Amino acid sequence: MNEIKIFSPATVANVACGFDVLGFCLDSVGDDMVIRKTDKKGIFITKIEGGFDLPYETELNVAGVSALAMYEAIKPDFGFEIEINKKIKPGSGIGSSAASAVGSVFGMNELLGRPYNKTQLTEFAVKGEALASKCEHADNLAPALFGGFTLVKSMSPLEILQIPSPNDLYATIIHPQIEVKTSEARAILPKEVPLSHAITQWANFGSLIHALHTSDFELIKRSLNDVIVEPYRSQLIPHYYEVKSEVIRVGALGAGISGSGPSIFSLSKGLETANNVKDAMHKVYAKTGINFDIHVSKINTSGVKII
Repeated sequence: MNEIKIFSPATVANVACGFDVLGFCLDSVGDDMVIRKTDKKGIFITKIEGGFDLPYETELNVAGVSALAMYEAIKPDFGFEIEINKKIKPGSGIGSSAASAVGSVFGMNELLGRPYNKTQLTEFAVKGEALASKCEHADNLAPALFGGFTLVKSMSPLEILQIPSPNDLYATIIHPQIEVKTSEARAILPKEVPLSHAITQWANFGSLIHALHTSDFELIKRSLNDVIVEPYRSQLIPHYYEVKSEVIRVGALGAGISGSGPSIFSLSKGLETANNVKDAMHKVYAKTGINFDIHVSKINTSGVKII
């Protein structure tokens, strides 16, 4: 193949109590990308659609930076062109930069005959993600590449664990049309936390992982609680606690901040409840004067894919 078109999915990172290590993959929203071989050596961003002001310079574009990392490692005697149809708004909190970083390396890997595994592709993609967030982390990248829920066991050496998810688990995400930059959302966090909060957090996190393995929805409900990050980042998201209260009232298992925000995710058992959650989110934000999008999605267990 000389050209490939792919779907690179949006993701939800942190998942309440799993700050910087846990994420899951969505199937109802993502970017379309085209990767093609070219005789001219190098990496070239040739088209960006979607109406966002993103750079064409390879070294300034997350898709370009991750592609360069892989290109310099394998050193082919040809180059690659990258087209991006950006459908995930930058700064939305659902892995916009991660989708670009993952899409370029996945597409290149396919055209090269798959010399790298998914963990190795994640390592390249981390370089692009770091351009957007000012630090290297993989909680958005890993679910986009592996699909489903993923746990970043370690960054050095990189180790990704795939976590099963119940078949009837659905996500509902509201994206208020305001921008929260990842770098700013990280800067607001405390450098130290009380030991009592740390104990609560890792108990919730361990319980959530167990609940996903055992399809224990009631335990998922009791585990989706973040006592460390949410109290700070919620200040950046208008009507956050009103949304959270309403979705739980209509039957959601829980809710939290998606990535660094401003998107708010909720998990539900069954599509009917997920749609009720959508209505509850709509009801809250319809009164605010803030534009918003809402997505309802089953957990995407395959990740980035060829179209």
